[in-house]
Amino acid sequence: MNRLFKISLLALVFSIPALGWPQMGGPALVKVATASIKDIAAVTRVPGTVVSRNDARLSAEVTGRLTSVAEVGAVVLAGEPVARIEDTTLRLQNTELLAQVTRAEAKLRFLEGEEKRFSQLAESNLAAVTQLELTRSDRDVARGDLAVAAARLGQNEDQLARTDILAPYDGIVVERLMTPGERVEEGGMVVRLVNQQNLEVIARAPLEYFGFIRPGQPLDLSSGSTVAVGVVRTVVAVGDENTHQFELRLDLDGTPFPVGQTLRIAIPTSGSREVLTVPRDALVLRPEGQSIFVVDSNNQAQQVKVTVGVGQGDDIEVMGEVAPGDMVVIRGNERLQAGQAVSVMDG
Repeated sequence: MNRLFKISLLALVFSIPALGWPQMGGPALVKVATASIKDIAAVTRVPGTVVSRNDARLSAEVTGRLTSVAEVGAVVLAGEPVARIEDTTLRLQNTELLAQVTRAEAKLRFLEGEEKRFSQLAESNLAAVTQLELTRSDRDVARGDLAVAAARLGQNEDQLARTDILAPYDGIVVERLMTPGERVEEGGMVVRLVNQQNLEVIARAPLEYFGFIRPGQPLDLSSGSTVAVGVVRTVVAVGDENTHQFELRLDLDGTPFPVGQTLRIAIPTSGSREVLTVPRDALVLRPEGQSIFVVDSNNQAQQVKVTVGVGQGDDIEVMGEVAPGDMVVIRGNERLQAGQAVSVMDG
């Protein structure tokens, strides 16, 4: 009985591969990229801050009581009101001034008619000549009165229009500096409005690197695991005499970071030079040091020890037995062994 059990057990063990035990030593599936020569400069990282190019504290242009103020977080379009000021007194003044303009127009029409009548009488009546001159004088005064009344009406209508505090650009209300019911004076700040789309980065770098930065130059930006590229918009060619730093501003494509975010900016510290580069993902870090895997003509992964140099974006300089055009493994290299057969993924 025991002998029969042992025979059955051996038969089961030897049958396991046939039942689907994974075959070891097959080609590893990898993704590759090409080692290439690129212009790269050594860099250092300096801090920068994301700011909006449209960030304003909107103020009142007339005095009065606030009837409404947009809530924090409200999104408004350019030309839409973010706050309103009570306008009853101004509207009453508007009615009064309209009446004054109407009265001045009526008086001027009357005097212009009188002028025509006395002009005809003056041809045959000497007394009418004096009356004509007086009428013309009154007419000129009436014209001045009408101009003054019209100007006052225009000022009043301008003030009425300013009782609505309008957004000068698309944005979001990030702070209420006053609330409905409060009385605001002319020039008093009411809300802070920020455009979250039109962003830039402000940074300061040591003066010794000024010559390596130019407008239009792309620079790498990073914050934690988030990376992006900013384009230098302007370089302020005046250094601070206390800190020995200069200012630069970079445009951001899209909105990868919020306003106020602190970033690290890769600033070139020397002129660019041609170096052999591979993608950073090609580097393999093991106890014996840094290396990459190069796929040879036999579709085998050959491990090559390298020394790394300067980096730029996703590329990094490598020095070792690597040549331009070599296919280096960038995916699936974590568990590769030297000489192991590989199968290259498409794309």
